[in-house]
Amino acid sequence: MAISLIRTRAQVGVQAPPVQVETHLGPGLPAFNIVGLPEAAVRESRDRVRSAIVNSGFQFPQQRITVNLAPADLPKVGGRFDLPIALGILAATKQLPAHSESMEYLGELALSGALRPIQGVLPAALACGKADYALMIPYDNGTEASLCRQTEIFAAQSLLEVCAHWSKQTLLQPLQHQTPRHHTAAGACLSQVRGQLQARRALEIAASGGHSLLMSGPPGSGKSMLASRLPSLLPPLQEEEALEVASVHSLHRSRAADDFYQRPFRAPHHTASAVALVGGGSNPRPGEISLAHRGILFLDELPEFDRKVLEVLREPLETGEVSIARATRQATFPARFQLIAAMNPCPCGYLGNPEKSCGYHCDKAKRYQGKISGPFLDRIDLQLEVQAVRADELMAHDVGESSELVRRRVKATQQRQLKRQGKLNHLLDIDELKPIIDQHRDWLMHVLDSLSISARALHRTARVARTLADMADLEAVTQTQLQEALGFRISH
Repeated sequence: MAISLIRTRAQVGVQAPPVQVETHLGPGLPAFNIVGLPEAAVRESRDRVRSAIVNSGFQFPQQRITVNLAPADLPKVGGRFDLPIALGILAATKQLPAHSESMEYLGELALSGALRPIQGVLPAALACGKADYALMIPYDNGTEASLCRQTEIFAAQSLLEVCAHWSKQTLLQPLQHQTPRHHTAAGACLSQVRGQLQARRALEIAASGGHSLLMSGPPGSGKSMLASRLPSLLPPLQEEEALEVASVHSLHRSRAADDFYQRPFRAPHHTASAVALVGGGSNPRPGEISLAHRGILFLDELPEFDRKVLEVLREPLETGEVSIARATRQATFPARFQLIAAMNPCPCGYLGNPEKSCGYHCDKAKRYQGKISGPFLDRIDLQLEVQAVRADELMAHDVGESSELVRRRVKATQQRQLKRQGKLNHLLDIDELKPIIDQHRDWLMHVLDSLSISARALHRTARVARTLADMADLEAVTQTQLQEALGFRISH
């Protein structure tokens, strides 16, 4: 009985569960069957593997071949199983010697035997390192996989190179692990923004505590310009965070090595569908909110988004992840993003301006703003009205603070939070907010009664107040910080 066993990895969301490729050659008419819940691309590997083996100078067996991808109840997708299937056949026919290497194999085969790159190689490399296995991958995936320092990575250009390494005829050298350089934070400088002192203040608060921000104002007031400056105010990613981000992008399109420590900035168009935003498909893929993980999701022209599209963001804003369920597949993707949104106050954009307004601002503005539901607005920490910049401010020679200067303050504020509680203030739970609320109970009760603030809004106000206290290097939150935080909720 001829049988072989090769290790590989599947792809389920950002997870890479282990798969064993069992190959059995038995008597009977020549046949080639793949079992173990393979989808179309995996079943088609029969033709790719047959041609790759023959064109690499090996013999394809004229026997009954059964390949089992275990576990049988785990869906298998993509061309990543081509290489382990080919090696399983060669090992079962004794064209490759038996070996006891602790190695896993991933790669799609061309008909010539060349190895083509696959998606999702970084999650597989991380999983191999945790399981104490080395990993063989296509050469073109080497740059991405080498970001994982705890795994020994080998990269080959063809099936022949893999077989030569297997047989110890021509050994491949393990890849040198990359150490990407820390670059200056991405994004244009905040000093280019003229005026807008309150908006700059709100942007620094959002950066310091990781809070969500909604800016409303007339066209040309600088809302998009301000949002595009936020990445330059944020400290770079830590290595563990950067690997999380790179793993998600590995399922979509690999990030450039120079961007490894940069926080992602995603700005989908307002015509984007719910699936494009949160992810999905028959084989679930990450959407914009997952591609913005540990970074910024900027939604410009917020009311122009379909209301149903915005509503799907409510749960990820609270939980920091999105779960996608389909008939045969389920996947969970991380989505701990910072939401920054911008909108005009009404369709014409000039609500309250007697010279430019459309003249029907009451009804039109209510309908326009009503496209955004109350529960969605309730989940946004900071809501700010951005006024048009005056001519004297626009033409002034004086410039505001640079992004570098503000970033230093943001970093110091975040370090206070991490030292005290191990996380940023926007992640504080109700128990951690209780001391702030208890200290100002009487005043807050009056605010709740007079302004009809919801419990969720109260907790978000307390989180922003905690950030304001950290920015002022105060141990306790005072009523001054609560009043300023509350002003950012009722200004919109």
